[in-house]
Amino acid sequence: MKFSYVMLPDYPLTESLASIRLADELGFHAVYAADETWHKDLWLLFAAAAAGTTNIRMGPSVSGVVLREPSLIAQATATLDELTGGRAEVVLSSGNFGLLAQYGMDWTTQKPLSRVKEGVHVIRTLLDEGAITFDGEFFTYKGLFTFARPVQERVPVKLGAMMGPRSFQVAGEFTDGCHQALGYTREAYQYMYDNMKIGAERAGKNVDDLDIAAWCVVSVGEDSAAAKEAAKSVVGLYASSMPDSLLERNGVSPSEMKPILDKFVAGDLAGSIDETPDDLADKLSVAGTPEQCIAKIKEMRSGGANHMICAITDAHLVKTFMGREIQGVADVDTQLRLIHDEIMPEFA
Repeated sequence: MKFSYVMLPDYPLTESLASIRLADELGFHAVYAADETWHKDLWLLFAAAAAGTTNIRMGPSVSGVVLREPSLIAQATATLDELTGGRAEVVLSSGNFGLLAQYGMDWTTQKPLSRVKEGVHVIRTLLDEGAITFDGEFFTYKGLFTFARPVQERVPVKLGAMMGPRSFQVAGEFTDGCHQALGYTREAYQYMYDNMKIGAERAGKNVDDLDIAAWCVVSVGEDSAAAKEAAKSVVGLYASSMPDSLLERNGVSPSEMKPILDKFVAGDLAGSIDETPDDLADKLSVAGTPEQCIAKIKEMRSGGANHMICAITDAHLVKTFMGREIQGVADVDTQLRLIHDEIMPEFA
């Protein structure tokens, strides 16, 4: 099982760059970031990080093809690949539905999966061939070309998904893997694996050769209670984007989630934390001591996940997003070291 770090790039940039260098030194597979207006620009951040790193891969998880035109995603990815000497990859989705709403867009009218599938074709073609003529439902090009060329023979292009089954099947058939956001049970990953296998077999691929990734809220520390409190503080933030079907695959009923989300959507962030029971927070995070986190990750691996993507939660993020001060939580760099020293060896 590979381990990667996914950041919300909302720290001072000098701190983010230092954390990326540390993850590189520790041997993490990749560092990802959300490509969203809410955060600092990941493409500029990773461009700045490229020269100071050696092995770690970089790219968005995810970049949305509604707000960012796919030909521009391909251009940015190829440029980042040259800067990193062949270490770029890209994970696509339709985008954060809450963010789209702030742009006045109704995601239900966007045909999200069809649009993403078409975006995958556009980006794959431009990365591989450098030019495209295409007349699609969403995107049209007449001899569009780019001199931005990747170093890798094949830049990985993947899908971000949390619904299914069609999204996982599309990932298996047309892409190099899938990042499932916010799945925490064996059932969630068995569902993902089985549907990716259907798609992979259509394309004559072996599903086990694909990236089957668990994008999860992680808070690890020697102080279990503090780590769990940090994770609990952001459950409402992340669960606001979770469909009912994914909640149920995580063993959570939508009715359990409703009081939390009602508070969160109304802007009562402290109230959303207070409404979150400890056992529900445990279901929707990987949190606690290294030993507790290992047990949870083993469950996910048993369902088919082969890549752990750690959305590390610390006091800074809790303060930034939820406005709550929290004590005793390990910072990002301490958590990266704990994951490297005590968790990764269990999955070597």
